[in-house]
Amino acid sequence: MFQWLQMRISEEKDRRKKEQATLERLPRALEEVGQELQVCIKSYAEAFGPQAADIVCMPHKLRVTVRDEVDGKWQSRAKVEVTTVPELPGLKVERGDEPFMIEVGLLPGGKLYFRDRVADKYLTMEEVTKNVLDRAMFPKLGE
Repeated sequence: MFQWLQMRISEEKDRRKKEQATLERLPRALEEVGQELQVCIKSYAEAFGPQAADIVCMPHKLRVTVRDEVDGKWQSRAKVEVTTVPELPGLKVERGDEPFMIEVGLLPGGKLYFRDRVADKYLTMEEVTKNVLDRAMFPKLGE
């Protein structure tokens, strides 16, 4: 067998193994993001009222609803959905405008990384939560 072929087979085996590990970790990545979003939503609800925002966690999807109180009734103002995208692999954030894609990958030791594919930039959890919630919660404040 040719040496280049052996190297490429080895590289492809490693790539497939890493891809499989990432796909197995994707539901947990969504769960971790969901836990952090819950903390943000709790703070928002404490500031603006218990029904001002909530999050629903489902398999492969998170749904955030932000509401305003109008004439004593809570009315939905914004919805944000975060879904797993195995083909990426990563998360898709739908906020009403262009979807925001976050690549998820594994670092040594099993830790996750989050990356904005368009900006080619790694994201902290703070940046991930801001990208998910900021426009829905504070539309009149701008970026």
